[in-house]
Amino acid sequence: MASARHHKRQRRSICGLLYQALTAGLVTVTLARLLSLSALAACTILTLMSTPATAEEAGVYRHVVLFKFKDSATPDQVQSVEAAFKALPSKIDTITGFEWGTNLSPEGKDEGFTHCFFVTFKDKAGLEVYLPHPDHKAFGALLRPILDKVLVLDYTAQK
Repeated sequence: MASARHHKRQRRSICGLLYQALTAGLVTVTLARLLSLSALAACTILTLMSTPATAEEAGVYRHVVLFKFKDSATPDQVQSVEAAFKALPSKIDTITGFEWGTNLSPEGKDEGFTHCFFVTFKDKAGLEVYLPHPDHKAFGALLRPILDKVLVLDYTAQK
């Protein structure tokens, strides 16, 4: 696990530096093309090295949740939901992994979904403890008044 975190940090560092150099005009167009191809290859390799479905994680149960908030939701309300979701792993011991982020895709295919939460359990039984858990229910009560749409996908990680 530490190795995956190291590779993730390394990937961010390398890709970030290359992107900054390219966008700041620090390299020529021809060199930029070469660096872009090299950067793409390096970032792809580093991404594959830190892919969540490593040998020790194959078979874990993933719970992916996407939120689209109502237009009337205030930034403070959305931040409250983010904080409440981030607190769930410390309250529900069957959660073995958690990450989240907001949409950055330039493709325009998000259909208004802005937030993605990625929750990992050892197995489906972990999810079955999580769903009716009082802290999960309390989170849902906080979320519902400002939620427009939710999309949930569950899957077993494949290697």
